[in-house]
Amino acid sequence: MRTLFLNPPSFEGFDGGAGSRWPASREIESYWYPVWLCYPAGMLEDSKVVDAPPHKISIDQTVAMANDFELLVLFTSSPGFHVDVKIAEMMKDVNPKMKVGFVGPPVTVEPEKSLRASKAIDFVVRREFDHQIANYAKGTPLAELPGVSYWKDGSVVNNPEGGVIENLDELPWVTNVYKRDLDFRRYNVPFLLNPFISFYTTRGCPAMCTFCLWPQTHSGHRWRLRSSDDVAAECKQALEDFPGLKEIFFDDDTFNYRKARAIELSKKLGPLNFTWSCTSRVTTDYETLKAMKDAGCRLLIVGYESGDEQILRNIKKGATIDMAMRFTENCHKLGLVVHGDFIVGLPGETRETLRKSIEFAKKLDVETIQVSLGHAFPGTEFYEHATANGLVNINGMADSTGHQLPNAVYPGFEKGELMEWVERFYHEYYFRPKAAWRVVTKAIKNNDLPRLFKEAREYLSVSSKRKQYIKEQKASSAALRGAEDQAVNGLRGSLQCPREFFSLVGNEAPKHEAG
Repeated sequence: MRTLFLNPPSFEGFDGGAGSRWPASREIESYWYPVWLCYPAGMLEDSKVVDAPPHKISIDQTVAMANDFELLVLFTSSPGFHVDVKIAEMMKDVNPKMKVGFVGPPVTVEPEKSLRASKAIDFVVRREFDHQIANYAKGTPLAELPGVSYWKDGSVVNNPEGGVIENLDELPWVTNVYKRDLDFRRYNVPFLLNPFISFYTTRGCPAMCTFCLWPQTHSGHRWRLRSSDDVAAECKQALEDFPGLKEIFFDDDTFNYRKARAIELSKKLGPLNFTWSCTSRVTTDYETLKAMKDAGCRLLIVGYESGDEQILRNIKKGATIDMAMRFTENCHKLGLVVHGDFIVGLPGETRETLRKSIEFAKKLDVETIQVSLGHAFPGTEFYEHATANGLVNINGMADSTGHQLPNAVYPGFEKGELMEWVERFYHEYYFRPKAAWRVVTKAIKNNDLPRLFKEAREYLSVSSKRKQYIKEQKASSAALRGAEDQAVNGLRGSLQCPREFFSLVGNEAPKHEAG
């Protein structure tokens, strides 16, 4: 079957489907590669990957492709699901014979609900879907494919799940699909060198962080490794295939989880003499970091999450504040750049813990940071905690442009207050003279001032929308408090005048008020 692998145009600038670990539009326009779609696409010669957001492909242009394909595989996300369904329906209207399969975390967590959302969806594949999609396109019936849910005689059938892919070296190189179907100059992430490419050297994550979407809904906790030789060979070919490439990013859930493997792979990458970056945990020691730096590593994305020890325990981070401080000091000694991720609104959050996190971030003083709202995604332990404790009380994870809205709010917090803390976090961090000077001088040194000005405009635009949201939520809360106070005062007054109260509700007052 001629197959279209689609990362759809859900929102303007939204990359939260096929490639983004945290599905949402960023403050600064950012596009990650649709890695998951590119693996099965590499198994099917007569296929095409369409990554609509970075290539500025509209919904109408996407729908117009329907007649060219027999199978549509759409990678969906929780925030964009309702838009993705509409696109699938429109494409099915154009080509009723086209089969439609949805993949991604939402359909893994709620396959039957996903199928019932629209008759346009013929089937979904839960968790990893590489071989299932490729085999279906080659003629294998749905009934014989593990992890597939589909319609049969008006009912939903859920096939038993199969095992994860153990031998990752047997999979195709996604960079071959990038070269075939994508324009690598369209991809941008603010803290990475441009242009860049990214792919995985492992699958799964042994860490048990309660909020993290991918291990709990897609790739699992079993850590599976590509051989160092296979990774190095793909890097070597990519450096030849993409002229002008400045950086390769290894987008694993955790690249250097095991010391011996990180050092071994670094030894294979070093002779290729190129710049690369990766994800990292703060548990990584100095020797490993040095081996990586010597092999060409430039930057690490690090999930610090919080500056409060109890919150780190609450989310099962498996790390401490002391570990984070020591790790960051080692990175600075070695000249490794660090991009730090922090989350506002994790279980146990208070104004005091948020203040700790901001001061902790300033003490770490890493080169760049990202501050996200704690989203309780269905299928995660965080979601189970939030629903069990009645914390998920704001409908919707994203606004009309795909930017985050708080969907888990804690007792004592006003609606919109967590968003206000995100703003405060960014402002206090980046408007320090030291941090601002670092950003500007780096842009000048790299001849990158136009990019910096563009990013500044985009950030200020999102910041303005956040402030408007905060203002509206404060006004709403104030109005609600005013109504509650009025009601309480009215009730208090009527209790002081019982005869008038009873006449208001249409009953006679009792003749004897005693008691």
